[in-house]
Amino acid sequence: MNTGVPSLYLLIAFAPLVSALVAGLLGTQFLLGRAVLGRRASHTITIAGVLLSTLGSFVVFAQALGGTTFEGTVYTWSLVGNIQIEIGFLIDTLTALMMVVVTSVSLMVHIYTIGYMADDPGYQRFFSYISLFTFSMLMLVMANNMLQLFFGWEAVGLVSYLLIGFWYKRPTAVFANLKAFLVNRVGDFGFILGIGLLFAYTGSLNYGEVFGQAEALSQLTLPGTDWALLTVACIALFVGAAGKSAQVPLHAWLPDSMEGPTPISALIHAATMVTAGIFMVARFSPVFEYSNTALSLMIVVGAIGALFLGILGIIQYDIKRVIAYSTLSQLGYMTVALGASAYSVAIFHLMTHAFFKALLFLGAGSVIIALHHDQDIRNMGGLRRYMPITWITFLIGTLALVGTPFFSGYYSKEHIIEAAHAANVWGASFGYYATLIGVLVTALYSFRVYFLVFHGKERFNSEAGESTATDAAQHGAHHSSRPKESPWVVTLPLVLLAIPSVIIGAIAVEPMLFGPFFAGVIEVFPSHPAMATLAGSFEGWLPYGIHAILTVPFWLVVLGFVIAWYTCLHRPQSGAAIRRNLGGLLNILENKYYVDWFYENVMARGARALGRGLWRGGDGAFIDGLVVNGSARVVGWVAGVSRHLQSGYIYHYAFAMIVGILALLTLFVLI
Repeated sequence: MNTGVPSLYLLIAFAPLVSALVAGLLGTQFLLGRAVLGRRASHTITIAGVLLSTLGSFVVFAQALGGTTFEGTVYTWSLVGNIQIEIGFLIDTLTALMMVVVTSVSLMVHIYTIGYMADDPGYQRFFSYISLFTFSMLMLVMANNMLQLFFGWEAVGLVSYLLIGFWYKRPTAVFANLKAFLVNRVGDFGFILGIGLLFAYTGSLNYGEVFGQAEALSQLTLPGTDWALLTVACIALFVGAAGKSAQVPLHAWLPDSMEGPTPISALIHAATMVTAGIFMVARFSPVFEYSNTALSLMIVVGAIGALFLGILGIIQYDIKRVIAYSTLSQLGYMTVALGASAYSVAIFHLMTHAFFKALLFLGAGSVIIALHHDQDIRNMGGLRRYMPITWITFLIGTLALVGTPFFSGYYSKEHIIEAAHAANVWGASFGYYATLIGVLVTALYSFRVYFLVFHGKERFNSEAGESTATDAAQHGAHHSSRPKESPWVVTLPLVLLAIPSVIIGAIAVEPMLFGPFFAGVIEVFPSHPAMATLAGSFEGWLPYGIHAILTVPFWLVVLGFVIAWYTCLHRPQSGAAIRRNLGGLLNILENKYYVDWFYENVMARGARALGRGLWRGGDGAFIDGLVVNGSARVVGWVAGVSRHLQSGYIYHYAFAMIVGILALLTLFVLI
């Protein structure tokens, strides 16, 4: 039953779009050749637009908790035969939760950007971009049909391209945004194939109509094969999710995307865009539940990312790249939960992760500001004395990330591990052990960064550190001035994000996982018992937190803390010794398992060679040489021969007529 308010939903979605257009057209030289709006006006307008969306999202969330829902069309864009192409909204608890996460984190990032981008000449352009991104993400999560979902999906990819390459004069930024764009196109190709399959066999783009026919579709096979139709569709959809949510092997774009300004690392690559794939699979749970093959694929792919991509974070020296690999690992955890049919757990971790990972990225940005845009953790140390607010909030984010009992990340990560253990699909055991070992890996890279940045010897005054000349050129030269705490526009978002990073897990764990929060929204079959098993052992947030001391993950966190303390503070020289002893393994890790090498030297060069071959052989030799120039030569030859028959003498023509008549008579006689 529709009891929602469409006008409110339109305001929430389009307020950021309007503010983005105003700031982008009038705050830059794009429209009039000069900026009409100054910096203050541009950030005021965009923040006001996102603030309206945030307040409206909280209203919608409160209404959704009270049972208010909406599913309907607000505008019919086109009519093709009997198929209506519509703009519509589906408002339920899943949508409302995503709206709150997207708008609240976006609001914090908008405020933070005032301080971080204060000296950047593209100030107004940046605010326009991040507001446009907020609109795109809202259209994605609020959609009630697959076409609008795809529009939002592509729109966030486009704006991500603009933001990663925001500093377009840097070759590394241009390479990174092109890489992100191309890798996501691979995923999007699979995504649109999945949408196309569902549309072809249901005749509808609307979620409700597609989900209502899922059982009938489960009986069909792909024509010409014995493959289950829904399995093929679900795998194709997951390919799209893997591209957007940076799952193996389509993950390579996300670490390089750190070339963009830090605020977009928090907004796009921690809290919103990269979680779009997780949201999409949860939304399509009525379809995915019919394919154990797709679920098994997700749990294996997620487990690989959770463990092996997290390991890469241990050897990084760029503070943002460490957090980027942490994001890849945590997205792997969410994907494992999806594969275990614990969709609500995946969304729960999506929510908690959004707050503490945005906090860590913004905290890293605060450190980068203080150190004049030096991002190398080898040039830091002892910053807690100079940046107390950044220090304590970064510590809170770290404790939440590693899964410290009673912090938000503990409740979501622990339930993912338990869900993998209780799942009954192929690959569940691998998912369980990978996520379990991943707890130790997470603790190692998280506390390593924390100790090297905020504790130990002060290294930011040294004239020569361990960083290379390339590092110094890319991330800023060394400096001698003392760091200081960032301005309030930077620290206020840190404090506001730290609060949910501590408490939101304990508050939301019971209603979201074991209450009616997702009733009628997420569908789980009885044949997938993970959630039922978790419900049978849960007794409340307090006993669950106290019980942590008896669990293996807790002691793995403690072990990671001790190892990081020993190698970073107590015996810092031991870290170099460990690296020397790793030998060839270190080379594999530093080359990121050679995935980038494969893409650049096999895929990219192969594509270039294919393109060059098609150009020379297809375009040059066949089309230009044979079809175009060849036909011209044939016409010329025919004309050259024909002109000898046009002599102008009557007796030549009479002779030709006699020969023609004789030929016809001979033909008739033979017939």
